[in-house]
Amino acid sequence: MATNRASPAPVIWLLTDNKPGHRNQLKGLGNRLRVKAGASLFWIDAHDTSVPLWRALLAIPPALDKALPHPDLIIAAGTSTHRLLLSLRRLRNAKTLVIMKPGFPRTWINGSIIPAHDGIAQSRDTLITEGVINTVTPLARITDKPEALLLLGGPSPHFDWDDDVVFGQVTNLIGEYPQWRWTISGSRRTPDALRARLDELSGPRITVADPDRTHEDWLSHHVAASRAIWVTPDSMSMVCEAATSGVPTGLFQLSERSDSRVVSGVQRLLKAGYVARWSDHAAVMGGKTGHETSLWEADRAADWVIHRWFSPGSGKMKKGQKRTTT
Repeated sequence: MATNRASPAPVIWLLTDNKPGHRNQLKGLGNRLRVKAGASLFWIDAHDTSVPLWRALLAIPPALDKALPHPDLIIAAGTSTHRLLLSLRRLRNAKTLVIMKPGFPRTWINGSIIPAHDGIAQSRDTLITEGVINTVTPLARITDKPEALLLLGGPSPHFDWDDDVVFGQVTNLIGEYPQWRWTISGSRRTPDALRARLDELSGPRITVADPDRTHEDWLSHHVAASRAIWVTPDSMSMVCEAATSGVPTGLFQLSERSDSRVVSGVQRLLKAGYVARWSDHAAVMGGKTGHETSLWEADRAADWVIHRWFSPGSGKMKKGQKRTTT
């Protein structure tokens, strides 16, 4: 016989600008809320609805699809979603949450999830994460097969990119571990000249993926098949995805630029032992992770959201209360 729930499963609106990194954070948190709280997720593209500044400031919502069920929680990621989020902040019985540090006073909404490198103190309404939330689930078991995954970014404001340095480190690894199989993937930011040089490495033990032709689940499939991962540190999202998997992860060495939030975040992950430096490549290839606990910030953030708004006594809407769209 089914047990009556104290309250209905939450309805969550995910406001997206469809930038891959922002969508990835929303998807990572939304997936865990669906698993842990039975949440129903509804995606809303912020670009489909024009929100004048006055609506955002006065919290007057625009017309949205009337088929949308009334939300218990509205989550936004990306600056271009903020006006829509603010316009919806007074919907009856709906809480509002922003991922990443917003450009408006955080007291205007109900909660924030912000990475530690943004320098914000944790509070009742703010959760501080190590790095950025992502969709990766830590692996229960790491493969024994000598398979390595190399993920390369490109020029950024945070590190001094050098094609020769990156290519040299890639070929150094391949040369030092001749028994291993390698999968190499660049990204949209990887310079064409470097991508061309990488393509020339293709062979029986080396697969070079075209980042423009990889499918949505390509990364998760290759992470699960890897015993070691190497990442350039310019992309915080790539670094965090690799670290979350639990697969021993090392960072290629690039010169850091001072006063960069991304550099600060990467340094925190290094200090905590979630990732290793280039100089520790023997430990990474030998399977030494350097840390006892896994980095799974999407799961931790979901627990925080549930405790904050969906647990008994948190003020969530009671069962039987009618949902209507304001």
